[in-house]
Amino acid sequence: MNIQEYFARISYDGSHKDADLQTLTAIFQHHIQAIPFENLSMHCGETIELDLQSIYNKIVRKKRGGWCLESNYLLFWALQEIGYDVCILGGNCYDPAEKAYTAHINHILLKVEIKGSSYIVDAGFGGAYQAWQPVMLISGKDQPQIPGIFRFREDNGIWYFEKVKRKHYIPKESDPPTDATDMGNIRKLYSFTLKPRHIDDFQELNTYLQVSPDNILRKKSICTLQTTEGIYALVGWTFTEMKYNYMEDTDLLQITTLTDEEVEKTLKEKFNIVLENKLVPVNVRG
Repeated sequence: MNIQEYFARISYDGSHKDADLQTLTAIFQHHIQAIPFENLSMHCGETIELDLQSIYNKIVRKKRGGWCLESNYLLFWALQEIGYDVCILGGNCYDPAEKAYTAHINHILLKVEIKGSSYIVDAGFGGAYQAWQPVMLISGKDQPQIPGIFRFREDNGIWYFEKVKRKHYIPKESDPPTDATDMGNIRKLYSFTLKPRHIDDFQELNTYLQVSPDNILRKKSICTLQTTEGIYALVGWTFTEMKYNYMEDTDLLQITTLTDEEVEKTLKEKFNIVLENKLVPVNVRG
């Protein structure tokens, strides 16, 4: 495994001699704009292995993406190689249907210490709730980014990560810009503690997510990638292109339904992914 090969994969040719916030932000942005959040392996009959060599070969050499466990573990390795003070944390994602955080850890994220300040770095949330910059670990402070306003809340040692929702504008709809919720509504993302974790703590989760029929990753084939303006998202046969802040506090959504052939073409053209095995797209509602 070679850090220069990783830099080539994410098209990063800047300096990395200083393990500072500016370098961290640049590497992070290159990572999320080059490496898709995707769970296509489980819909291609492939097993996802949670060891660094397997992840490196898949993402760096085969130019695939990965889900949070893979993408953030690869980023953890890269940041350690460069010299950052970085540790792994475990998160509990918020389930809007249940209106509760999951009882068991089901997300991985990173904490980076720079000059006495802590930053949460998470390249594996995907979609419209993916932060574009490291987020300073401070409770109650609004931290605006291009995707929206992020903030942490801390309560009795538990940290909560959330984002302020924006309106959506879909051109084919005659109604004015809308979201399913009122403006200013908060989307809860996940909770976590600052207890350091090891990748082995996530092996059971990695296996469970691949075999449990009830989790969303089994019910939907997902591939999302951050762009310079917004995101691309392919869920089942539905391709969505989102442009952030198309109008004031409103994101533009363009939605297309694809054929099986167009799914393969879109993966190559929009996500730079060529699969070795045949994808069986899935999008189970509910």
